[in-house]
Amino acid sequence: MDKLLYVSSSPHIKAYHSTRSIMRDVIIALVPALIAGVYFYGLRALLLTLISIIACVGFEWLWEKVFRKTVTVGDLSAVVTGILLAFNVPVTLPFFMIIIGAFIAIILIKQLFGGLGQNFINPALGGRAFLLAAYGQNMRSFTVPIPGEFTWRIDAVTAATPLELIKNHTFEKLPSLLDAFLGNIGGCIGETSAFALLLGASYLLYKRVIRWQIPVCYIGSVFIVTLLFGGEGLYRSSYSLLLGGVILGAFFMATDYTTTPMTVTGQIIFAIGAGVITAVIRLFGGYPEGVSYSILIMNLVVPLIDRYIGKRPFGGGIE
Repeated sequence: MDKLLYVSSSPHIKAYHSTRSIMRDVIIALVPALIAGVYFYGLRALLLTLISIIACVGFEWLWEKVFRKTVTVGDLSAVVTGILLAFNVPVTLPFFMIIIGAFIAIILIKQLFGGLGQNFINPALGGRAFLLAAYGQNMRSFTVPIPGEFTWRIDAVTAATPLELIKNHTFEKLPSLLDAFLGNIGGCIGETSAFALLLGASYLLYKRVIRWQIPVCYIGSVFIVTLLFGGEGLYRSSYSLLLGGVILGAFFMATDYTTTPMTVTGQIIFAIGAGVITAVIRLFGGYPEGVSYSILIMNLVVPLIDRYIGKRPFGGGIE
């Protein structure tokens, strides 16, 4: 007969998720966006993503081997970083640049601060920010998508992204709402297809890997600020949510466990702050996109949020 009472030492914690299982679910959730990226931008999108993954895993393995640390590449976190880094760059980016971005993300942002769980900002976004600063021209060179042509070549035709068209008030040239939703627009590899990203996000919500508070508050604040101060009306304010990295950032990067607050209240504050900053950069800044910078800025504020929005222990004050 099974025992009804088990005696063991503390802590008495049971979790259904492990780091590996969480990362595996995130990888599964990112597959639809990768398929969409390959469909619209060709096989080079897949190759660039694979190079990013191999570079991230390789740098993590090398660091841990050189410094005689436990090799942790099996937790798949470096794979997720590699995918997200590739999703945040254009398909035309030279291969050596994505490798440099992987070095910044894994070595300078993740490993130098203690590895998984110790980084103070999102590694993939940190790598992207460096690439924007160092190779701005390459990071802003977006090609016209050619749906269904699975070739290795890079199309020479470049065009302004929908966000740049909105920034310049050339609304008559905007793609249709359907094209913006499906991803048939210029942009980074993994951010253009809102449909594919929402499929993956639904999977993460179903598996309870992420919760709704951060994505909803983030997207909602972007929409409200854009509607109130953008002068674009309800339709264009809603349309702008499908552009750039809003969906990718809301569900896959702003929800990073390490770089977001510990409490639900703190997460809501974090998400609203990131959403407001995104909209302000888009409306009033010199750069048409603000998702990456907004999340990175709020990553830096997380310690303050956790300090002042702490959990109240039973019988005591705020910790």
